[in-house]
Amino acid sequence: MNSKPEVSIIGTGRLGTALAIALASEGYPIGSLVARRRESARRAASYLDVSTRVSALKELADSTGPGLLLISTPDDQIPAVAEMLAHLNWQTVGTRTALHTSGALSSEQLAPLAEKGWSTGSVHPLVSVSEPKGGARLLRGAFWCVEGDKRAVRLARALVKDLDGKSFSIESKNKPLYHAAAVMASGNVTALFDVASQMLVRCGLTAGEARRVLLPLLSSAVDNLRELDPARALTGTFARGDVETVKRHLAALEDNEPTLEIYRLLGQWSLCLAAARLDPALVKRIKRLIG
Repeated sequence: MNSKPEVSIIGTGRLGTALAIALASEGYPIGSLVARRRESARRAASYLDVSTRVSALKELADSTGPGLLLISTPDDQIPAVAEMLAHLNWQTVGTRTALHTSGALSSEQLAPLAEKGWSTGSVHPLVSVSEPKGGARLLRGAFWCVEGDKRAVRLARALVKDLDGKSFSIESKNKPLYHAAAVMASGNVTALFDVASQMLVRCGLTAGEARRVLLPLLSSAVDNLRELDPARALTGTFARGDVETVKRHLAALEDNEPTLEIYRLLGQWSLCLAAARLDPALVKRIKRLIG
């Protein structure tokens, strides 16, 4: 007999669908997939090898309440979804648990459900999910941030363990800072990669060529970080204290103010990382150059 709770997922975007695929593969019964439009839920269900109910959000009042509800909608929609769910008269047996998957929001956003007797929490995977099937694979073995009341956290940790993942918890008040760190390490790195790609396009490469030549460089930096702390993993101009090279970089970027500003800001941080290994006089000269 399957002891895993039946899961219903509200929000069938990339992460919600990836969660459905990953959990179904681990034997979790997927009770229903819910989206604002039934077509979106039906599309998510097509990825599964098991049958599941699909419904539009407005049809939830006609369904049976799940043992575990995962809310994987965009962050701005979570409070309204929680409020709506709290007013449904679901017939369920035992304690109901709701987990949202936002990295920036805490379980406090599910307060309307908590007031109705639900156990509430959040569970957020530290992976970049760009499409459902690949995302489902990435969820396995990932690190997950979980928080909420004791029962919700216990259930979230069990879910993560079933996906061969590793969970950690932070205080609810620190969720925005935690998520900002995740954005810096993922989304902003992607944006920075695009900046570098555009710089090579200006040198005459095509966008595809720029991407191909930069990806191994990015991979080598990640490999260094696996083995070394950031100060020792840092390579390049600022790690060496190459004053004249910094001057050349600044001159090459002077007609592109946004890129120049990014270079200056990241250069200052790189210089702080490298400072302990450089001549203090060199550090002062470079600091004056990059402002």
